[in-house]
Amino acid sequence: MDCHVHTSYSRDCGIKIADLLRLCPARGLDAVAITDHNTIRGALELREQAPFKVVIGEEINTLQGEIIGYFLQQEIPPGLSALATVQAIREQGGLVCVPHPFDRWRKSAICYEALTQIIGYVDIIEAYNARNVFNQDNKKAAGFASQQHKPISVGSDCHTTWEIGCSFVAIGDFSDAATFLGNLAYSRIKFTKSSIMVHCYTKLFKAKCAIGLPK
Repeated sequence: MDCHVHTSYSRDCGIKIADLLRLCPARGLDAVAITDHNTIRGALELREQAPFKVVIGEEINTLQGEIIGYFLQQEIPPGLSALATVQAIREQGGLVCVPHPFDRWRKSAICYEALTQIIGYVDIIEAYNARNVFNQDNKKAAGFASQQHKPISVGSDCHTTWEIGCSFVAIGDFSDAATFLGNLAYSRIKFTKSSIMVHCYTKLFKAKCAIGLPK
C-alpha cells in the first residue's frame, strides 16, 4: 500500500485517475491512500472506479503546517489551526498522520511546536517520504515516532506517474480505520527515494495550473 498518493485534483500533480487505475495494479499495489491537498474529490472518484482498496485521505494545510487525515467522511477545510484540524479528523472517526515532519526544505512541514502540541492526537508518523531530499530527515522522523511510540507510514508522495508505488508498506488486510492502524504496527516497509528532479515537475504543474494550462 502506498500511503501518500496525489491526483490531478492537487494543483501541483499531473497524475490522472486513469493513470492510477492502470498503474497501481501493474506495480503490485492492492491499496492506496489518496491524500490530495485540501480535497477528497480525487479519492472519492477513484474509489468509485478502482478494483483495489482506496483510503479516503486529505493532506490539509493548517496554520502550522500540513496534516493528513485518513478514513475521512467529509472534507476538512484548510486554514484551521493544527489542533482544530486534528480534532476535526478525530470527530469523523479518521486517523491523524503527520507527513514529512522534519523535511528541512519543505515550508509546508508542520512546525515542531505544533507537533508537540498535537502529539496526543496523532495516530501515525510518516517516517519515510520518498520526496524528502535528505535521508537524515526521514531518519529523524523514524526516531521521533519510536520515541513517541507511534506506528509509522511510508509513502511515495507521488505527483508524477513514475513515482507511484516507489515506496510502500506491506500491510495485512484491513476493513476500517481500527484494523488499518492495528495492522500498520506490524507492516513491513519498502522505501526508495525519488530523484530530486521530481520537484521540478511539481513546480511546472503548479505554474500550468496558475495560468489555466492543462497539466
